[in-house]
Amino acid sequence: MLRRIVGAYRAAFAGLPRQVWILGLAAVVNRSGTMVLPFMSLYLTTKLSFSILEAGRVLSLYGLGAIVGSWLGGLLSDRVGPLRVQVTSLTGTGIGFIVLSRVSGRLGISLAVLGLSVVQECFRPAMFTAVTRGSDPAVRTRSLALVRLAVNLGMTVGPAVGGILAVRHYGLLVVVDAATCWLAAGVLAVAVGWSGGPRPMASAARSPAASPWRDRPYLAFLAAMVVLGTVFFQISSTMPLYLREHYRLAEDSIGFLLAINTIIIVAVEMVLLRAVERCDHMALAGLGSLVVCGGFALLPLGTSWTFAALTVVVWTAGEMLSVPLTNSIVSNRAPAASSGRYLGAYSLAFAVSFVLAPMVGTAVYQRLGPTVLWAGIGVVGVLLAVACLGLARWFRAQPVVAPGGPVGAAGPSEE
Repeated sequence: MLRRIVGAYRAAFAGLPRQVWILGLAAVVNRSGTMVLPFMSLYLTTKLSFSILEAGRVLSLYGLGAIVGSWLGGLLSDRVGPLRVQVTSLTGTGIGFIVLSRVSGRLGISLAVLGLSVVQECFRPAMFTAVTRGSDPAVRTRSLALVRLAVNLGMTVGPAVGGILAVRHYGLLVVVDAATCWLAAGVLAVAVGWSGGPRPMASAARSPAASPWRDRPYLAFLAAMVVLGTVFFQISSTMPLYLREHYRLAEDSIGFLLAINTIIIVAVEMVLLRAVERCDHMALAGLGSLVVCGGFALLPLGTSWTFAALTVVVWTAGEMLSVPLTNSIVSNRAPAASSGRYLGAYSLAFAVSFVLAPMVGTAVYQRLGPTVLWAGIGVVGVLLAVACLGLARWFRAQPVVAPGGPVGAAGPSEE
């Protein structure tokens, strides 16, 4: 039995390109310092006396900047190379955290958060583009999952340590977060170089770039991702507030709860994806979305740390079946010359979610009550599962990209 388990893990990690491992290393370093955003809502409400709605608006500003950053990061990845975008984004993000710690007042903090998000969110589509171009289709799903695993490995450390530091002094979060951004930029610059990494094949580069905004099935898929992201980002908006008010948990306990999520992902996800990589990705993503929402819907049924940990286990299982597979869906659909744009649009969908999540979540939480919020999320899970099943047939066979755009697409380009 032990030999079989070891063999499964070895097979899950076999055959992945060197560049993907380097990207994963940089992701571990960067995410090990992720401490500011997970505790932003608590910092604004407890230390700066923002109301819940005011804190939600500030977090929504981050989402607005992320929309711009996601589009810009994808566009620049196609034009100057994804690795250059990553290094520049990481360097600028570290500076942005320092600036954030120096400003005061609602206007200053709002502007700092907005600027920080534009720079920081350029990184995500660039990272996905680098992985997509640096790996063959046969191992692309696992390559994307490896970088995601690295992100979660770092996140196992970041929020947990951040919770401990937040109890002592919130300023420590900013310093550590900035330092790990700069260290990750150094890893990429030294290990990979400033060449920008793999570019599209010459034949693809000469062909007209296809626009994701003309691909109708893809747009419907992005709409579903906006809804899923709006649910998922309750983790950084209403869920910490609910855990503090109804479960009576302090910041360090909340940080350790979030660490459960990343520990499970690090331990299980690669093997799980190896087992299901030949299954219908869209159908599995629908199932995963249902389970994610179900995990949140369980929250009103308990009040102990143990029960809260159980809900984390449930929505983590759904996350492992949804997020990595949707990454793969996008990477496989994107034409080589437009991979940055397609992945940028995918990141933009989650950026829109980051705008909607705190506004919708805190409004429902404050006006209708948290029970209505969590029950509503359960209903949303059913709708997402149905939507993904409906989209599955459009994504089983990838569309042929013609000079005017994907076959079956229509409408003006928005780029």
